[in-house]
Amino acid sequence: MKINFSKSLAIFFLFNLIGTSANSQNQQFTDSIDLFLKDKMEKLHIPALQIAVVQHGKIIKQKSYGFANIENSVSAVNESMFSINSCTKAFVGVAVMQLQEEGKLNINDPVSKYLDDLPSAWKGLTIKQLFANISGLPNIIDERENLLADTEKDSWEKVKTLPMEFNTGDRFRYNQTGYVIIGRIINKLSGMHFTKFIEDRQFKVVGMKQTRFGDSNDIILNSAGAYTTQDIINGRWATTNEVRSSYAKFPEYFRTCTGIISTSGEIAQWIIALQNGKLLKQKSSLDLLWQPALRNNGRVGGFNKLVNGYAIGWPTVTREEHPAVGPIGGMRSAFFVYPKDDISIVVLTNLQGANPEWFIDEIAGYYISDMKESNGFGLSPSVKKLRKQLITQKYNNAFKIAETLKKNDSAFTLSENDLNDFGYKLLAEGKQNEALKIFKLNVDLYRQSSNTYDSYAETLAGLGYKKEAIKNYKKAFELNPKNTNAQEQAKKLASI
Repeated sequence: MKINFSKSLAIFFLFNLIGTSANSQNQQFTDSIDLFLKDKMEKLHIPALQIAVVQHGKIIKQKSYGFANIENSVSAVNESMFSINSCTKAFVGVAVMQLQEEGKLNINDPVSKYLDDLPSAWKGLTIKQLFANISGLPNIIDERENLLADTEKDSWEKVKTLPMEFNTGDRFRYNQTGYVIIGRIINKLSGMHFTKFIEDRQFKVVGMKQTRFGDSNDIILNSAGAYTTQDIINGRWATTNEVRSSYAKFPEYFRTCTGIISTSGEIAQWIIALQNGKLLKQKSSLDLLWQPALRNNGRVGGFNKLVNGYAIGWPTVTREEHPAVGPIGGMRSAFFVYPKDDISIVVLTNLQGANPEWFIDEIAGYYISDMKESNGFGLSPSVKKLRKQLITQKYNNAFKIAETLKKNDSAFTLSENDLNDFGYKLLAEGKQNEALKIFKLNVDLYRQSSNTYDSYAETLAGLGYKKEAIKNYKKAFELNPKNTNAQEQAKKLASI
């Protein structure tokens, strides 16, 4: 089903954001975060979004925006239920740590200690390696994310015949087989199905009255539905130009991987309970839960530059400043816990393709000033030093400033990627002229890189410097003939 978003979102912003929403539970005023989210929802075509912010053990903001059902213009309310997809794994991590506190298992144990029907290559794998996606196991889903067979038994037997994908610990590769194995271990050691164990030991303990396991087959009161802009093309996820209804089916045995449906408010309550010792009795258990595993090279491994590590069911944002643990699910939901800052932010949406993990840090910046991108958060230490000097010089003499900093500090280094990221952050802030000077610095420092010329040309074109843009696009193509986009952009500008 295709959606007319220009009409639907116009209705949404008229009635749902400015304080005249049918959702009487929403705050009746618009704050800066509301305006920020309005902009994100417009740009990303997000039908509905829920947010909850926890600070110092209390929910300080909870609000819902947009349409839970576009077809019938049903507004999202704080009771609207959203699928959290792979964020479910965080609950599984807590379940296993509860069993460890009871002495029933240890996350460093080999899985063969608890299960007999495993191929020999799997027997030495530890529970922690399965959780962290560094096991090398073959995946129980195919490239289109369909299970290998129609039944639990057939899928299990099929995956056991497949070879290991890499030597354990060599790489990070997201894998669902490990979580199916973990589910079987929970079943055996708890004496009940893992879904009931999680319901009894987490949902009921916290008082999560709405939260449940389910999928598109179920009739769910206050369901926020599911939409997508994603498709798998040549084995990779790609964003399409249309929004469609989405359907997902999660068999019960697969629900350690995905399957919880909840609200931002109840997830926030669960985070509070987790940090207050209501779910895990020992502080050391929480530390282990959030400690990212290391690969054989001694480094963490994760999805990308932001979510760069993986712990016991919890992806991690491992960094020096404001580290976080951040479950993400279905390209639609995420929640970041910032342990050092005593703040947590939950963002649930009904759009696969919203990827809220990429803007949760920006929300945190409204509460922690030095986390604002405009204050340099997310930049490398060297780029931060450069930025500080550039501001005093109104971004003039960038090359000279960089040379001086390098001369005075042997640890000062400007990588091509770090400068490129800085330039695009400036563009996102609407600072095109400043970004232009950063991209020019990158060209001066990395004259043999096609990408530096490409970024510089793109910004020149945006500022109307057509002749210079063409020249740099041509240079980008000359350095990298595979960069056909640069060649096409040069031709396009020349024809105008």
